[in-house]
Amino acid sequence: MSDAKIDVVGPGEIPLIAELYSQIFRPARDAAFFRRRFQGRANVLMLVASLGDEPVGFFIGFELKPTVYFAWFYGVLPTKRRLGIASQLMDAVHAWCSENGYESVRSECHNQHRPMLHLGIARLYDIVGIRWDPDRGDNLVIFEKQLSN
Repeated sequence: MSDAKIDVVGPGEIPLIAELYSQIFRPARDAAFFRRRFQGRANVLMLVASLGDEPVGFFIGFELKPTVYFAWFYGVLPTKRRLGIASQLMDAVHAWCSENGYESVRSECHNQHRPMLHLGIARLYDIVGIRWDPDRGDNLVIFEKQLSN
């Protein structure tokens, strides 16, 4: 298991988040995509995971409602997976959410992203539902984890 450095980053790092996202997911997205998504959102949190000086993963999320935080995206570069980086990002998110008064964290995951499904279950998230994603024509599994404050 690696010991990644996890940093909270601000709006100036949105281009880095977009670059990491585009190396991990398809279709690629630019910084403007993320800026639009964050408009009107409360408590946007962006984290970057680094090994040495190399950014290797990220997290982005925002408040869904006053007691629930939405984990919008976790991403780790394919060559850096299975090193515990996503778990470290999750731990950092859970700590930040607890410190900021959230009672639970919710996330969604496509069924074909099996490693993320397994990670959610291993990290004691409950499956609380499914939602149809019209953009991809597929169901999303909805996870939620209660935080102990």
